Amino acid sequence: MPKKYVVALDQGTTSSRAILFDRQGRLVAMAQHPFEQIYPQPGWVEHNPQDILSSQMAALTELLVSRDVGPDEIDSIGITNQRETTIVWDRETGVPVGNAIVWQCRRTAPIIDELCSDPAVAERITASTGLVPDAYFSASKIKWILDNTPGAREAALAGRLAFGTVDSWLVWSLTYGKVHATDVTNASRTMLFDIHKGCWDPWLCELFDVPASMLPEVKPSSSFFGETAHPGIFGGIPLAGVAGDQQSALFGQCCYAAGEAKNTYGTGCFLLMHTGAEACASRNNLVTTIAASAPGVGHTEYALEGSVFVAGALVQWLRDELGLIDAAEETEALARSVGDTGGVYIVPAFTGLGAPYWDADARGAIFGLTRGTTKAHVVRAALESLAYQVHDLACAMEADAGKRMRVLNVDGGASANDFLMQFQSDLLRTPLARPQNTETTALGAAYLAGLRTGFWKSTGELCDRRTGDTSFSPDMPEPARVALIEGWHEAVARTRAA
Repeated sequence: MPKKYVVALDQGTTSSRAILFDRQGRLVAMAQHPFEQIYPQPGWVEHNPQDILSSQMAALTELLVSRDVGPDEIDSIGITNQRETTIVWDRETGVPVGNAIVWQCRRTAPIIDELCSDPAVAERITASTGLVPDAYFSASKIKWILDNTPGAREAALAGRLAFGTVDSWLVWSLTYGKVHATDVTNASRTMLFDIHKGCWDPWLCELFDVPASMLPEVKPSSSFFGETAHPGIFGGIPLAGVAGDQQSALFGQCCYAAGEAKNTYGTGCFLLMHTGAEACASRNNLVTTIAASAPGVGHTEYALEGSVFVAGALVQWLRDELGLIDAAEETEALARSVGDTGGVYIVPAFTGLGAPYWDADARGAIFGLTRGTTKAHVVRAALESLAYQVHDLACAMEADAGKRMRVLNVDGGASANDFLMQFQSDLLRTPLARPQNTETTALGAAYLAGLRTGFWKSTGELCDRRTGDTSFSPDMPEPARVALIEGWHEAVARTRAA
């Protein structure tokens, strides 16, 4: 019986989803389960690894039951995940030694400051990993867990502990402890992986005091990662694709050639430009990372990436902490209800500023408030702040790559906001393309798995299936655009000086 579907497991920062795709790449069904966010101290963010697993299993079970899908109909499973989030568990029991430290968590910033105080050390880290030394990445999180969890360092030295980003935790769990592996895209975000040699870097492991025995096997993104063996789901289904969420979205957007770019508006905001076989070193505080590749490419492919820490999380803040809106969908109408922000700028540096600033000490601020400021002005300023941050990334990226973006492909929750997309196009002076299916992160994981098994034959076939894009073209007068950007940069400068 021919297989009908590929399942994508999309394990995100606030929820776990399972999505069913057919041979046409159409989203057939989806199930989603949120899980608890844990904030032990200001600036600290944790997840319970068992919550991650149980929410992902619940989403998968609900998906298959709701569509009455049997194991003979599933070709394979692809996994995409929140990156950098760090889990350490006992190989013998499968039990985590504590909560996961989430990518947003800033507790390990002092570790980075201490270890990278020598500029030569920081330069060597960047040369090997393509990353700007920061608490954002996994290496310092592993060190913190080993140094602050009773008995963990001893157990790690004895070879009993395993480290993994969330993809590794899911692969381990779904294969019932048979496979401890990750893919090259997730490995490239740990700050322990040499992206040029394609292996774990012994010098970095020594620097961060991470035993090499803890590290997973690294595979290409479109690879056989084992078969499901967890008692909670069908057994024997191939796990055939794994990629970190942003590289997965780049793949799902059909950005397979140098110069093609995408931006994802999620909890954070992530702009990636494919650079082909060249690991393009950034001169503008971006990072060089590994891109997901189709089977048979034969060489490592790379991308430039810029990360904004707070994007969709800012809209959640408007809703949950300020109570200005009841739902994210309200923001577009509110933003359009005023002609501009009335001079209000929001710099959402809740956990510092990411690229191209990399200022861990910056904190969020609102500028330009007057007695006439309304909630509509504040909401519009919040949406515009997302676009300003992406503008800064794009300028840095174009300078590094030495070329202009012809089109920016967009996806993620906030890409559904037409006001934001038009404002983004205006700031960038670049057309935007929003695919009909904006679930490109999950689609990328499905594509990687389906290409590995032969469910889909080639990336050319995948590109041919992309139809029905919505386009946005710039139409803001240049003087107005320049004035808005100057105001934004003044707000950023004041935030950093505070």
